[in-house]
Amino acid sequence: MKGIWRASTAGVILAAVISTPAFAQDAQAGEQDSGGLQEIVVTAQRRAENLQNVPIAITAANADTLAQARVDNVSNIQAITPSVTFRTANISSSTANVIIRGLGTTGNSRAFEGSVGVFIDGVYRTRAAAALQNFLDIDNLQILRGPQGTLFGKNTTAGALLLASAKPSTDKTAFLFDATYGNYNSLLVKAAGNVPLTDTLAFRIAGLASTREGFYTNPTTGKDLNGDTTQAVKAQLLYEPSADLSVRLIGDYSRGSGNCCYATSEFKLGPTTPLVDALTLANGGVVSSKKASDWEQTLNGNGEQVIKDYGATLLIDLALGNGTLKSVSSYRKFSVDQRDMDPDFSGADIFRYNESFKSRFISQELTYNTKIEALNADAVFGAFFSDEKLQMGRAMPWAAQGQAYWDVAIGVPGLVYAAPGLWTVEDMRGKARSYAGFAHLDFAVGEKVNVIAGLRYSVEKKQGSFSNPFYRSEANDVFRFLGLMPGPAYNRTITNKALSGTFGVQFRPVDDVMLYATYNRGFKAGGVNIDTNAAGLLANNPAETGGAGVPLDPSYKPEKVNAYEVGAKIQYLNRRARTNIALFYYDLSDLQIAQFVGLRFTVLNTAKAKDYGLEIENLFELTDGVTLSLDGTWIPHAKYGTDANLDPALSGSRFRYAPKLAANAAINVDTPLTDDVNLTARLQYQYSGSQLINTAGTEAQKAVSLVNANLGFKLPKQGLTVEGWVQNLFDQTYFTAAFNTPLQTGDVRGYLGAPRTYGVRLRASF
Repeated sequence: MKGIWRASTAGVILAAVISTPAFAQDAQAGEQDSGGLQEIVVTAQRRAENLQNVPIAITAANADTLAQARVDNVSNIQAITPSVTFRTANISSSTANVIIRGLGTTGNSRAFEGSVGVFIDGVYRTRAAAALQNFLDIDNLQILRGPQGTLFGKNTTAGALLLASAKPSTDKTAFLFDATYGNYNSLLVKAAGNVPLTDTLAFRIAGLASTREGFYTNPTTGKDLNGDTTQAVKAQLLYEPSADLSVRLIGDYSRGSGNCCYATSEFKLGPTTPLVDALTLANGGVVSSKKASDWEQTLNGNGEQVIKDYGATLLIDLALGNGTLKSVSSYRKFSVDQRDMDPDFSGADIFRYNESFKSRFISQELTYNTKIEALNADAVFGAFFSDEKLQMGRAMPWAAQGQAYWDVAIGVPGLVYAAPGLWTVEDMRGKARSYAGFAHLDFAVGEKVNVIAGLRYSVEKKQGSFSNPFYRSEANDVFRFLGLMPGPAYNRTITNKALSGTFGVQFRPVDDVMLYATYNRGFKAGGVNIDTNAAGLLANNPAETGGAGVPLDPSYKPEKVNAYEVGAKIQYLNRRARTNIALFYYDLSDLQIAQFVGLRFTVLNTAKAKDYGLEIENLFELTDGVTLSLDGTWIPHAKYGTDANLDPALSGSRFRYAPKLAANAAINVDTPLTDDVNLTARLQYQYSGSQLINTAGTEAQKAVSLVNANLGFKLPKQGLTVEGWVQNLFDQTYFTAAFNTPLQTGDVRGYLGAPRTYGVRLRASF
């Protein structure tokens, strides 16, 4: 019955979406003075515009919308649009991936950034994990679909996420307090204050503290696993001496820690399961339940992860001539440190894991916005530079039962050497330097037609290296015996140059109707895979073969996409309804795919791939203060081409994390009960069709239906809101990602979506 109910509900939602198409924009959209949905202002073309006039498929959400949808960070971003999903696994620096319309970087890799660019206050963030930390003092989020190869350029073949911090104001002193408490002892507290110092100078500061117990329990110790604690602070100084100059300095720091992220659930049992269970019992442990909904796993070690993300951004706007010169300067550091992790993902004490990742990133962008009267065109000209340095390392010791495991697995006791102790230390480094120049023009051809054209020329230089400062010398070391390690050392540099851009036409036949057709050329640079086996196996290592080994090329090719889109943005019913629809077709070449295979991280290029479908979202104002949103994304085709050089599990198969159908439906309420009290409520249904979830296998998650709800009261005059909320109301258990378990051939484990969570939220502004 449960499956029938889910299928029938999905059918009703799809029918409703198809019969009344539109893009669900800001779920908190209010009423204009003239009645109707509130106008939404976006900056997708590097200038402030009404979203309905921009020839790009965009979802925009303000701070209230994000809070009501429980989008505290990018991990729950699908709550505001079914077109976007987020996946992460054991280490966020290598596994955090954003996917838009089925397209995005998938799998594990230290080496490269994702295909969806993440920009915070105009600054490109090289790892999507930077947005995994809880949002702090964020004013709005914009999600741009499709290649953004002209104005945002770097690594945006699938799209871009734009996050903007709340801006200091010289108007008045204001304070905000926001606290949420829920099950699993979760607590999230945010506070912000704005203080005008003079008529031209303002200061804003915000802080955040959060904690949550892990969803998993270790049945051996009774302790929770995968918990998290975060602290963050952001300070801003705004100086506006005149209407012609604005200077804004932003500094931020965040630190997250917890026993993350090796608690997982069994997806498919392998032939080594009885051995692992026996070793678990022999080690005094309790064999964890094989039932995913029990949320159990026995792990060894005292795994601790620490994530730090901090930096400074300087934003300058200067009126110059017939336009505005804008400068965005940044300096950032991001690090992930994991100690005493359990990479065999079991209660058997086979081996341990220590890994570190450090990034130092600087960037500078200059843009000049102007109006070219002779061409009746709005124009943006710009230049971009960035430089990133990466330092990574791993150290792996065999644990107390490593030798016992291999004695049984190999079948001959003592044939291989896996005695307790450190067996490898790895040093990995990388550099990435980018240069780009771009221009984007929007020509008005009469009152109804605009022609958009843009070009970007990019130069990307990347370097990657690997070496083993230490590798245990025993001739029968396990991985030496198996011919896997130590892999050859290397230091490789590549340079890619590319021209990307856009061309489009938009037509406004009548007021409140805009039609558009666009072509976008997207480019994502190649790079150097950074891993112990990136240049091959033991046989390729000249240091192990007396000079006979020939290292392989660890580099991978640039990713390119030709994207075609036609769409319509319509407002009707006296602007109480909004309908946006887009049909897209992506023709991809050398699509980059990251894989984790056993202990190896690989990067593959598939020669050809195609992705096409229909995206449709609605927003209706049913009555004053009550809105209904209906969103749907249908992707009938998202497949890698048949390629003999590709992993057989991928060749000719569908993209990972790309369901054919995903849909959201939500009713939002903010309506007066009395002169002093408003009722606030939100009821949302989320549907995601079946999808492949293992980049190195064919494991799939069946269709999932989730229900989320909020109910509360608002006192507008006092600036106070109190509400209760629940996510995953019916406590559905489902996998978000699967992977082949290290050292255990045939065994597959997976990461689960969050169980039912609930709590209360208090928000006060004064």
